[in-house]
Parts: sequence; C-alpha cells; structure tokens
Amino acid sequence: MSESGTSPRNTLSIRDNRTGRDYEVEIQEGNVIRAMDLRQIRVQDDDFGMMSYDPAFGNTASTRSTVTEIDGAKGILRYRGYPIEQLAEQSTFLEVAYLVLRGELPTQDELDEFVHHVTYHTYAHENIIKLLNGFRYDAHAMGIMISSVAALSTFYPEAKEVHDPENRWIQIIRLVAKMPTLAAFAYRHHRGLPYVYPENELSYTGNFLNMLFRIGVKEYRANPVLERALDLLFILHADHEQNCSATTMRVIGSAHADPFSALAGSMAALYGPLHGGANEAVLRMLTEIGSKDNIPEFMESVRRGERRLMGFGHRVYKAYDPRASIIKKAAHEVFEVMGGNPLLDIALELEKIALQEEYFVQRNLYPNVDFYSGLIYQAMGFPVEMFPVLFAIPRTVGWLAQWEEMLEDKEQRIARPRQIYVGEGERAYVPVEERS
Repeated sequence: MSESGTSPRNTLSIRDNRTGRDYEVEIQEGNVIRAMDLRQIRVQDDDFGMMSYDPAFGNTASTRSTVTEIDGAKGILRYRGYPIEQLAEQSTFLEVAYLVLRGELPTQDELDEFVHHVTYHTYAHENIIKLLNGFRYDAHAMGIMISSVAALSTFYPEAKEVHDPENRWIQIIRLVAKMPTLAAFAYRHHRGLPYVYPENELSYTGNFLNMLFRIGVKEYRANPVLERALDLLFILHADHEQNCSATTMRVIGSAHADPFSALAGSMAALYGPLHGGANEAVLRMLTEIGSKDNIPEFMESVRRGERRLMGFGHRVYKAYDPRASIIKKAAHEVFEVMGGNPLLDIALELEKIALQEEYFVQRNLYPNVDFYSGLIYQAMGFPVEMFPVLFAIPRTVGWLAQWEEMLEDKEQRIARPRQIYVGEGERAYVPVEERS
C-alpha cells in the first residue's frame, strides 16, 4: 500500500515544472516506459512534445527480443533461455545455429535436415571467383568478405521477397552455408594460393579448416582439438543481443533490404576496431609487453591512465564475461596441441592481477571474450586480419535471427531516430561576390 492508503499503480508520475502540469505514464516490462508517451508533455499545444536524448542508445530499448538474454551484473548469457556454458559444453555450432534461428533445440531429424541443407549450399557461384580476383593481393580479408556477401544479392534476386517466410529460410541457409567458403576464399586470395572447394563429408568447421589450409591435392584433416576449439568459438560468438552490428542489421533490414545487403552492412559495423577488432588489440598489447618481467611497469602505466588494458571490461558485463572462462580452457587445450606461447603466460598473469587488485575490481575490469580468442586464432595459424572474419562467420546466425525477428514484429517500422538540431537558424543567401 502507498502512504495514501491506495493500491500502488504501475505508472510513473511526471510533473512539468515549466507548466505545472502532471502526467501519468504507464510502466511496462517492470522498468520501461514508451518514449512516445513523452510526446504528450508540451508547453504549447502545437509543440512537438518531449523526447529523450540518448547518444549511442545507452539507455534505450529499440525492440523486444526473444533471441539472447544478457544480465551483465551477474555475468549471464543465454541463447533462447539456454545458458551459454551448457551449449558450449554439449552442443555443436550448427545445433546452436538452429536454436538461435528457430527458437528451439532441434530434434535429431531436424538437426540432420538442417546440417544436410547447410552442407549442400556451401558452394558459391563461380563468378564470385572473378570478383575475388579483382582485389589486390594485399586487400584486407574483411573488405573482400563484405563485397562478396553484398554481391550475393545479385545472384539471388528473389531474396528481396523478405515477407515470404519460406524464401527467407532459403536465404538464411545460403548465408550460413556460404560464409565459411567466402572467408576461406578471401584468405587464399591474400596468400596467393589456389582456392579449395568445399568437401561435403566434413563437418562445418572441419570443412572450413580444410578450405583454409589444404595445400595441393594432399589430404588435409584438421586436428580434432582445433576443430572443436573453432566450433566452440563459433558457438560463443553466435549472438550477443543488440550490439552495434546487430542494430545495424535491424536498421538496414527495416527498409526491407534483402538479407545479403543487410548482412554486408552488419559486417561493415563489425569491421570497426571498437567492435570486431578488439582481440587484435589484445595481441598487440601482449606483444608490446613482451615478457612477464615487464608486467608491473605496464600495469602501473594503466593505473596512471597512460595505457589501456585491452580485453578487460565490457560495455554490458560488469562481472566476469561467461564466455571468457570457456575460452580460457580452450586456449590451454589448443596450446597443448600447437605448442606453448609466451603471450599466454603474460595473459594469465595480467588476468591474475586484474582479478585481485582493488583498482581493477572496482572498475569492473574483468576479462572479456576477446582476451583469449585472439591467442587461440593466432595459435591456429590465422593472421590478425582474419580475426573479424572469424567473428562474422558465426555472428551471421545472430544477425539473421535478429533480422527475421524484426520483420515479424508488427511494432517495427523503418528506423528513423530523432535529432536535436543545434545549427544555424534561417539565413538569407548571399551571392558569392558579396561574401567576405
């Protein structure tokens, strides 16, 4: 009961001190108000109405979603309700992909059918080879990938029929299947090696590794530990709620663009060093430190604000990133196969300090998913320019799930944020000869 003796209402009372008027706004989902409800707050009847100002959408929910749940304070990540720890331990990437895309874990028959369709759509049109050959030998793999994915929209013009669920599913299968092929082609182009075509008897990640690393006609079969480690990394990167690239996918998709074009835009967002390039920054930091003996000096410079501790802290997680502990274990398994790496010893010592010292604990500087993933990729033989590509392959699943959810949401319209205009008022045109 409230102090007045009446039952509490699930509303928010707002007083506009400019006018003395009171407004009552409904609270939804526990702690959410609709931004459009603020529009009723006006000084004059012909005013535009009140709106919120939220740079970078730090406290704005743009959608309701059933795909991924994150509780940053508790270090929780769940796909469709399933804890990431359970999926990482017990599932394959394609099983998780089905879950993220369809909403439920597949039966064996459903999984077999999904794997079959993905496997037999891995080949790309031969004209893609012509496109690849047009790039310089030193072109960045991510730039090649973005262009290749965008080009696929011209091979499948029916993909524009975004309101046909069956047609959407065909395009989703195509993208999930072809992303590893395009990625391997980009890698081989950069290396000046002939392209290796898919082998349908291999697993999703096994086939990818084969297309990357096979030389000549010699048979290549990936080490099972490395194959599983890559599959695990794909699971951990499948989706991560409304991040920069997922929001890009939804915004482009809201214009009813085809999924290939929308996904190319999402990849461009991921290409940014603040998003998909973070694990590369970790490797640069570890290389700069060089030795465990240099860690005290480096950490002191971090405390003074002179350097950043890359791979620690997260925009969402205020506790230990649940993906980081899973990757840490995988890193040890990979290094047992590939041999030790002094950078891993530096990483472990940095983590130990950050988890114990009050300075870092108070600032929530816990290891995130990027801290160990770059070390694994490097140990497996990937150059740093492939890191965002390796991120994009599994995240394709999340982007497509977000895209389809947006299309089926009747509340969604074409994205069009507001702005606060702070430029000049009306000015009279001055002929060029009269301008000072």
